[in-house]
Amino acid sequence: MGVKRMQRAKLAAAYLLLALAAALGWLYSCLPDRVYLEPGQALYLPRFAWVEPQRGHGSRNVASTRAVGSYQTTLTLGGWLPIKTIRAVVTERPRVTVCGTPFGVKMFSEGALIVGFSEIGQADGGTSNPAKEAGLRLGDRVICIGQTRTESNDAVKEALDAAEGQSVEVVYIRSGEQKLTTLTPVWDGATGQWRAGMWVRDSSAGVGTLTFADEELGVFAGLGHPISDSDTGESVALRSGEIVSCEITGCSAGTAGSPGELKGHFLSAHAIGTIRINGENGVYGTTRTHFSGQLREIAFAQEVVTGPAEIWATIEGETPRAYRIQIERVSDADPRRNLVIRVTDPSLLSATGGIVQGMSGSPILQNGRLVGAVTHVLVNDPTRGYGIFAQTMLEQAKNAVQNDAEAQIAE
Repeated sequence: MGVKRMQRAKLAAAYLLLALAAALGWLYSCLPDRVYLEPGQALYLPRFAWVEPQRGHGSRNVASTRAVGSYQTTLTLGGWLPIKTIRAVVTERPRVTVCGTPFGVKMFSEGALIVGFSEIGQADGGTSNPAKEAGLRLGDRVICIGQTRTESNDAVKEALDAAEGQSVEVVYIRSGEQKLTTLTPVWDGATGQWRAGMWVRDSSAGVGTLTFADEELGVFAGLGHPISDSDTGESVALRSGEIVSCEITGCSAGTAGSPGELKGHFLSAHAIGTIRINGENGVYGTTRTHFSGQLREIAFAQEVVTGPAEIWATIEGETPRAYRIQIERVSDADPRRNLVIRVTDPSLLSATGGIVQGMSGSPILQNGRLVGAVTHVLVNDPTRGYGIFAQTMLEQAKNAVQNDAEAQIAE
């Protein structure tokens, strides 16, 4: 009997150690790799109250650091069991102009995006499709046909005309990789022109919400997700783009399985900003004018917690309103989906059903600080959606300044 008890005890201990290892692994993955602090601010993680910097001499404790800089520190359980070594960046807390206003986007892609195919009738009664026969697919981005760079729909037509039915090399991008194929245009007697059997698009336009502007840096940030082609879902590769003033004229409410949408029109052809980045975390660029809004501090990512908050959204005209929401979940693991939010404001629920397309980029505020921006709606529940940290967007906005400087040097 004693031997069996000993075996059971060992088995229980093994399971306990396995469970502990799994728990520590989960905690490791949940903890951020980097935190930001103001000079003199103690390192405290509200979402992980039991985690604190290592005590003693094992690591520099940034809780007492007052100098601006970047330091390593080890996070522990109870100050003694090491979990993860992270980097703490001590910096002045940023302040930005929080907007929530609508803006129109006009963007030209790098290359011609294939958005569809059509069969071409032949004299013998059959059909052909040179683009498909060349191995091209929906979502491929054609950047060169023969000697012609295809930066517009007209350039594609000119390249096909120049080939006059002869085989030409086609350079295209698929999933970020440059590829090469050969295409032979055919004559379309019905339209009287050389064709490849593919529909292409060289530009996109739409409506979104401006999250913030940094007057000191001269940059803006919006959407919280990339501008994608409506037919293919592919992110538009930016060649050039600008934002213009916009007015919201109506809204189709969202229902389960059918996301709603804000409707608007551009107020002017005059650009108020130049797009420099169409990235996974939003649209960023340099400003050409002053943006209206309120100057607010940005919350560092580790300061964002579940609980009451608000979004600033414009569902009519040009002026945003604050609406109550609940932050249901906060995560550092996914760089694009840091927050799960739920709309609780009766007036917004009555007007839109919750979150609709066009509200992407709406600022999220908690305790008076900008904590993030709305990015997506949950299709099966329009009252809920995702958000991204404002801190992440500010870091991307700073990259837009660098891109602007490089563009000016190139010019």
